[in-house]
Amino acid sequence: MNNSIQTISLLNLMIAFIPVLVILIIIFKWSLDIKNSIYAVARMLVQLLLIGYFLTYIFDSDSSVIVLAILITMVFSSSWIALGNIKTKRLVLYKYVIFSIAIGGGSTLIFITKGVLNLQPWYWPQYMIPLAGMIFANSMNSVSLAAERLNAEIERDVPYEKARRIALQASLIPITNSLFAVGLVSIPGMMTGQILSGISPLIAARYQIMVMCMIFGAAGISAACFLTFSKSIFAGKRIRSFMKNER
Repeated sequence: MNNSIQTISLLNLMIAFIPVLVILIIIFKWSLDIKNSIYAVARMLVQLLLIGYFLTYIFDSDSSVIVLAILITMVFSSSWIALGNIKTKRLVLYKYVIFSIAIGGGSTLIFITKGVLNLQPWYWPQYMIPLAGMIFANSMNSVSLAAERLNAEIERDVPYEKARRIALQASLIPITNSLFAVGLVSIPGMMTGQILSGISPLIAARYQIMVMCMIFGAAGISAACFLTFSKSIFAGKRIRSFMKNER
């Protein structure tokens, strides 16, 4: 069996855009917002091409300062994106999201890279950057869901403690579903990539178990931290809403 990963030519890569073209035509025929979809696909293409060249430079540079700068950028960027559905007090909540993702995602990243993988050096870019990307992305999604749900429940005058439980449960639905489906419904991207590159499926499975534990822990801790840190904001919001209704 050939263990070398197949190189995709640019011409063959264009074939992957045929299903994309089909759904764009459907979106247009159904009078939906095709501009947003085209923009999303174009942005994906540009971003991935740029990150491909950028990561090549990062891996060759082998600089701890650059890796650390990337990790900090990931935390600040993911924190701002996480509040996309929150329109009020976004700047006030931003610092809580930063702390939450930094604590939940950062601590998990340290446990994985030092405890499980024992990276030498600690900033090994080929491992650190992809793992950090997965961790902070899932932390971002979890915090975003928690913030949106908590805000919705508070606006319905649900008591804070109950709203917090509902928000945490909602934030964990995507990753919990992934835990149920992995290996049975889907073979995740990291495991698929390793298998395609010729690594034993048994070794790939170990890495995927590590990844699933990693993102579940990071997502849950980050969401729990945010819901705890932001209590004064949302609890105060409910009190003001209650007083307004009483009048």
